[in-house]
Parts: sequence; structure tokens; C-alpha cells
Amino acid sequence: MSATETIVLGGGCFWCTEAVFKEVRGVLDVESGYSNGQATAPSYEQVCTGRTGCAEVVKLSYDPAQVSLRQLLEIFFATHDPTQLNRQGNDVGTQYRSGIYFTTPAQKDVADDIVREMARTSCSARPS
Repeated sequence: MSATETIVLGGGCFWCTEAVFKEVRGVLDVESGYSNGQATAPSYEQVCTGRTGCAEVVKLSYDPAQVSLRQLLEIFFATHDPTQLNRQGNDVGTQYRSGIYFTTPAQKDVADDIVREMARTSCSARPS
């Protein structure tokens, strides 16, 4: 049996992001919450004021023998637009910013690789 890994992702509305990852085989648990702000235990109402600095996130616990981090991040990038500053669709505010909060150096390496690949692809797809 493989060890469980955890990563935290901010992809806009946490309820929408949670719904996507609950359907992924190998994802063992999805927990919505707030991260990367000044408030210790903010309420939804407090976060919506824009004064806590918190982002809406999901904490994924997953079995890497069933789903790789690369696969999870590909789903993450396919289901939201990280180029929209502080928004996702009609949801507007700093709490909807995109983020990857890794828990190991290996996760950072995978995330960095995917972001670099996406940057190369988007640059080569632009008209001259």
C-alpha cells in the first residue's frame, strides 16, 4: 500500500473545485477551506469582505499509486483559468485567486514543470 499525499489547491470557488476532485479516482478526501491569509479561522462572510487575505482552497488527500500529482494538476489547470487575476468567471475577489500550495519539494518540482510547459505552449500558440 502506498502512502497518502496531500496538496492544497486554490482554483476559484472551493465548492466547484471540490466537486471536480471528489469524482477523481485516487482522491481519498477533499476538504474545502481558506489559506494564505492573516485570519486564523475566518468565516465565509469575513473572507468575502476581502480584508482577510485568505484564498478559497481545497486540500486533497490522494493515493499516488492511483492518481499522480501531474494528473491532478492537469485537471486543476483544465478546470479553471489561472490567468484571471482575483476571479474565476463571475466570482470576483482576492479569495478566488489561483494557487498551488505544495507539501513536499517533489510536489513543487512537478508543479514548476507543468507551469513551465504551459508557459511554453501558450507563448508558441500566440500569433506573431
